[in-house]
Amino acid sequence: MKLTPEQRIQLHGFNNLTKSLSFNMYDICYTKTREEREAYLEYIDEQYNAERLTNTLKSVTDIIGAHILNIAKQDYVPQGASVTILVSEGPVIEVPTESYDESPGPLPEAIVMGLDKSHITVHTYPEYHPDEGISTFRADIDVSTCGEISPLKALNFLIHSFDTDIMTMDYRVRGFTRDIKGQKLFIDHEITSIQNYIPEEIKEQFHMIDFNIYQENIFHTKCKLKNFDLNNYLFGYTKDKLSKEEQAEITERLTKEMDEIFYGKNII
Repeated sequence: MKLTPEQRIQLHGFNNLTKSLSFNMYDICYTKTREEREAYLEYIDEQYNAERLTNTLKSVTDIIGAHILNIAKQDYVPQGASVTILVSEGPVIEVPTESYDESPGPLPEAIVMGLDKSHITVHTYPEYHPDEGISTFRADIDVSTCGEISPLKALNFLIHSFDTDIMTMDYRVRGFTRDIKGQKLFIDHEITSIQNYIPEEIKEQFHMIDFNIYQENIFHTKCKLKNFDLNNYLFGYTKDKLSKEEQAEITERLTKEMDEIFYGKNII
């Protein structure tokens, strides 16, 4: 919904709403031997080290229009990384000119915003199954802002920043702010689903499920890649090196792993 300056709600003081976006991505790989598993974890640690993740979060900071106050980053042994960025939260200098249209947010090269907001974090979790030959990598990113700008503006960038098989996203608006008459406002923009902020070409690639609690301003979307190509899940070789029986068995293991993560339960 695009508002003219005359239609905008006039607030009493600063916008006190807190908007939080949690973005979780999963990468899954078949690693038959210990050597393959170690190589995969080494690859993940190189691709998603603290330095690269810091650059990703700096781009998110630009998208939401924040100013960095402090960065804490750590690469862990034997694997994994964490980054926390504290960003400034200042007064709104002027009324923003962008609308709250329910459309995908910008990629980094298309950013024009300038407000001060709160904090962003990322943690990574490499993991493997000792018997089934499955290795997984998970990254959890949380973007929390207060004021008029939603962290959903960074969602398009985050989706494009990771090569992911499964994504889960949570968005929640907490607290309240007041208009000039003292009336409480528990949300300041229209939203029916997180999917409103995901580009159509991305939605076409994934199976998607929504769980929304509208009266509590809580929105949840999870996505699983539609197309399965076994070559994308083998580390260091292709499926033509495997027999048809091996291909079928590995495919079954991988799809089961993906289904369990997507539905959040063990499948017997």
